[in-house]
Amino acid sequence: MDYAIVLAAGEGTRMKSGRHKVLHEVCGRPLIEYSIDLARAAGVERPIVVIGDKAEQIRGHLGESAVYARQDFEKGYGTGAAACAAEGFLNDDSGLCFLMAGDAPMFKPESLLALRRAVEGGAAAAALLAEMEKPFGYGRAILRGDRLVDIVEEAAASEEQRRIHLVNVSLYCVKTALLKAAMQRLKPHPPKNELYLTDIVPILTKMGEVVRAVTCAEEDALGVNDRLQLARAQAAMQGRILEEQMRAGVTIIDPANTYIDFGVEIGADTVIYPGCLLQKGTKIGPNCTILQNCRIAGSILEEGVRVESSTLLEAHVGAGSTVGPNAHLRPGAVIGPKCRIGDFVEIKNSNIGAGTKISHLTYVGDADLGEGVNLGCGVVFSNYDGKAHLRSRVGDRAFIGCNVNLVAPVVVGEEAYIGAGSTITQDVEPGALAIARERQRSIPGWVEKRKKQGKL
Repeated sequence: MDYAIVLAAGEGTRMKSGRHKVLHEVCGRPLIEYSIDLARAAGVERPIVVIGDKAEQIRGHLGESAVYARQDFEKGYGTGAAACAAEGFLNDDSGLCFLMAGDAPMFKPESLLALRRAVEGGAAAAALLAEMEKPFGYGRAILRGDRLVDIVEEAAASEEQRRIHLVNVSLYCVKTALLKAAMQRLKPHPPKNELYLTDIVPILTKMGEVVRAVTCAEEDALGVNDRLQLARAQAAMQGRILEEQMRAGVTIIDPANTYIDFGVEIGADTVIYPGCLLQKGTKIGPNCTILQNCRIAGSILEEGVRVESSTLLEAHVGAGSTVGPNAHLRPGAVIGPKCRIGDFVEIKNSNIGAGTKISHLTYVGDADLGEGVNLGCGVVFSNYDGKAHLRSRVGDRAFIGCNVNLVAPVVVGEEAYIGAGSTITQDVEPGALAIARERQRSIPGWVEKRKKQGKL
């Protein structure tokens, strides 16, 4: 059986946050979820997450997807002590154990597989290293031929060792039995009496075992300890996501001003204009056009949809429909195919039938509209009576004139017409014309009279 230990017990004080460091997001996803996925890519379904500070936040987020080991800070500090906290869960000595940080989102599964191959090829352990232009703060890798024999922390490194640019990036694969043996030999380092996980490398070497080095790109090794590093990781991950989308057939006109979360799906030949934010849970079909300054979150857009300068939150837009500019589709908005949702239209918790046109300045809340309906400018569905949200229904091919108020609950039948300026409080039968407004009248001389009275 293989294991994965994810280290997430640290305080993360440099984030200056009430939220645990590993729950801060990169491209719409908490840092620790990247580590959990990395473990699963290695075949470990439920990794062991070492928790300490703000432990309940991590438990609350990950739930049953992980096993939890709590670091007892009274027994020791440091990455070595954190790893030792998980030792009691390593019940099968026959396999491998991966060790990784919970705050490093950029590692690729292929690096993990390369570590596995090195160990399965006869090494006791393998560590991931990166060549860094500015290695300050990282442990330096000491090689002897093709073997890794030591990792020297920055504070303990000599001047010669500090000139080494090959550094440890805190991702390991170790035979489980040998990892447990090495853990028993860890000793505290002054002045804080910390146990260093990196010490397993010289310990295994002294035991006569072989530790191999596997390298990755510097970008892959980005970890997060503060907000600056969080921003760097965000930029790096964003660049990776945009590149993957473009290679898959998506046109992104200005990558520097386009933001796409991890896991967003976009079909081929879709074009994304500048200023767009596509957030997690979004699926966009092929041949869509997402024009400038759109925010789309948790929404589904079918083939050939066109959206301009609009906000879509947990909405569904059918094939060939257009949305915007400046429309707002709120949760529960389901738009059928070939609809027109125009400028300054807001739709919430409503179903809009195929071919329906809602061209401008209209609010549709808690309603079901049939096919081929036309709503004029300024139509309002009055759906809230102060206590409850009430639902209305409009039949196929009905025509609702400008500035009409539909006071829910009300049903407008098929092919019914409602005159402009009406306030409808009763059902309208199919094919009828409904007009609910005061008859127009003119009062001659009214303005002059009011002036003489000093009222104008």
